[in-house]
Formats: sequence, C-alpha cells, structure tokens
Amino acid sequence: MFADTTLTNQFIDLEHQHGAHNYHPLPVVLERGEGVYLWDVEGNKYFDFLSAYSAVNQGHCHPKIIKALNDQAQQLCLTSRAFHNSTFGPFAAFITTYFGFDKILPMNSGAEAVETAIKIARKWGVQKKGIPQEQAQIVVCHGNFHGRTTTIISFSDDEVAKKDFGPYTPGFISIPHNNAEELRKTLENNSNIVGFLVEPIQGEAGIFVPEENYLREVQQLCNQYQVLFIADEIQTGIARTGSLLAVCGNCNCSSSCLRQPDTFANPDILILGKALSGGVYPVSAVLANNNVMDVIQPGEHGSTFGGNPIAAAVAMSALRVVKEEKLAENARKLGKIFRSEINEYIKTSNVVLLVRGKGLLNAIVINDTPESDTAWNICLALKENGLLAKPTHGNIIRFAPPLIMTEEELLECVSIITKTLSAFETN
Repeated sequence: MFADTTLTNQFIDLEHQHGAHNYHPLPVVLERGEGVYLWDVEGNKYFDFLSAYSAVNQGHCHPKIIKALNDQAQQLCLTSRAFHNSTFGPFAAFITTYFGFDKILPMNSGAEAVETAIKIARKWGVQKKGIPQEQAQIVVCHGNFHGRTTTIISFSDDEVAKKDFGPYTPGFISIPHNNAEELRKTLENNSNIVGFLVEPIQGEAGIFVPEENYLREVQQLCNQYQVLFIADEIQTGIARTGSLLAVCGNCNCSSSCLRQPDTFANPDILILGKALSGGVYPVSAVLANNNVMDVIQPGEHGSTFGGNPIAAAVAMSALRVVKEEKLAENARKLGKIFRSEINEYIKTSNVVLLVRGKGLLNAIVINDTPESDTAWNICLALKENGLLAKPTHGNIIRFAPPLIMTEEELLECVSIITKTLSAFETN
C-alpha cells in the first residue's frame, strides 16, 4: 500500500545509530496524530490500534487536554514539591473524589508508581501490621508486567527483561494469576505478607481476563489476612475495559457512577498512569486511604516532577474528558462488537485460535508458536493496510484503539483486520 519509505528509512537509521537498542518497533515513523488516526513522515494515514499501550484512551491530541497543557505551561511549569503550587491541591482533591480515596501520592511514570506502592506497602507492614524490619513480603502473579526497574524485574517471569540484570531484589512471592485458592494458601502460610500486587487484567502477558469473581475473592482474602490489595490499573484503568476501573468487574457502571458495592472489588492501593494524562504528559498516581497513606512522612519518598502544575492540569482535563464523552460506555459497547465480529471470522479461520479481552482491551492468539514470526508479519501487513498494532509474547496481537472510536470506524478496522488475516490463511 505504501511504497515510498525514503524518509522512514532515514529516521530509522538515525535512531538505530544514536539511540540505545532497547525497543524493537514496527518500521513506521510517526509524525502526527489526531483522534483515532496517526500519520507517518511520508503522509500515510493509519488507524491506531495500540493507543500507546492504552495511554491515549482519549484520542491523540484531544483539544481540551492540549488546551489545559498550553494554558498551564504559559503560567507555571515546575516548582518541585519544595513549595506549594496552586494546581496540585485542586488536582489532589479532584482525583481522590473521582476515584473515592483519601490521598494521592503523585509520580510520573507507571514504574515509578508501582515502586511507590511497594514502598508504601512495606512501611505499612512494619508500622501497622508489626512485620519485623526487612521481612515484609509482597505476593505477585506469574506473567505479571509492572515495569522494568530493578526491583520490578526481580519478580518478573520475563527472562528478556530480567536476564543479566541481577542481583535481584528479595521480598516477593509469585503465584498463578486468577487463582484465589493459591492466594489463600500463600497468605495462610506466611504471616509476613504485607500486600498482593496484581493487574486486574494481565496486559503484556496477552490480555488475560480472570474469572468474574476473582477480584472480589482477592479483596476478601486480603481483608481476612490483613494484607493490602494493590491494584495496578496503569493499563486497564480509566475506562479502557468498559468500566472506570477494571476492578469494577461486570458492574456496567456509567461514567457518572464510580462504584457499585455488589460487584466492585475495592483495592487498598490503586496505581494509575498512562491514560491519566491522555498520553499528553507523563503523569502517574498512587491512591490510598489515610490509614495506609499516612505512613509516608516528609523526606521518605518523592519526585522533583511528581505533582507538577502541568501534570495536575493535564490529568484533571483528561479525567473530565472520560466522563464528559462517556468513554467507559463506548469501550464496553464497541468491545462487544469487536469480539463478536472477530469470533465470527474465527469460525472459518486456520490462522486465529481465539479472541479475548474486555472493553477495548483485546487480543487475538495466532495459530503458531510464540517463537514464530507469524504475528509480527501480520502486524507488518496490517500496517500496509492502514492499521497499527503490535505483537506481544510472540504469537499474540494486542488490539486497543482510542476509546473515542465510533462504531463505523471500528467496523472499518475489523474489515482491515479480517482482510489482512485472510491473506495468511492456509487451505
């Protein structure tokens, strides 16, 4: 479809020569984005079906979010937290009310927020649960992805992210995801556990959605054994899965309804990032109630940029857009249509085994080994047909478009996907 790649190759060569080789991008060089679309340096137009790993839920360059960025950038950008500023307080009040918690500890990246949650949980364990110094344990799940810092990779199963980066940080116990009974046994046999850190839906692992009651059972077990339930909603939160948060389960909440107690799993610590800024600016946050967050005192944790005025203004605007444009409802509706259409294609397909997901966080599993390049080649073909997606774990392709997408646009994308897949079918 797209023949001339002269500029593309120039930019890729420049990056390859001067940038660290810590990513393996699709061979496309993007220059502009608007709504659900991206354009490359040659002017070719694409549907974005990755949304910067769910950071761009509100669409590229949303005018309300960009206005908030520009307005604040012209007034005050950074003070550090050595001083108060007139934006962080209103943001703290806004986001804690929005998600129903007492306190926020602001950071910048998702990995920073996870590290923050780990520190809070460990200190809470010492001060509130009476765990001996340096004995605190945190339970995590096989197949997790919480970032790539030294501590986080210490409890990762991903050998690519982990190998040769030791020594590793101790203090973690890994159990299967979506297995409440295994969590019960682990909590029953270890009195030094302070937290259970989990992605409500495992994203990087391949969009694994747990059983309906799993998160509620997790919450009950954490309450029973006096352990903090820590929900990493960096990728799944902020309307991506058809609810404001993935821990909302199947409550079918609207954007004006935060929680329905009969279905909502209530984490003790909530970790947010990515779409918290609509992809416009690095913003992450850790939310908790006073009995947890108050263990952190001055000098014990922080960030020069965490809670800066631009981040606060951008995040408030991004969260307002989610409610005003009913993005949770749209993700829920379009996700059902997407899985229905792909399942119809799968009935006669040899190349796709299944589709799974929730809301507009979905994946297809390709009928090949994780070591094969079939999924990668399909993504290259999708690019040539005007749609950008990326494989994960070899034979899985993640599909996560901006939540502002219309039904007409979604069906056009489904047509591109099925047309592309059909070229890989075998008789």
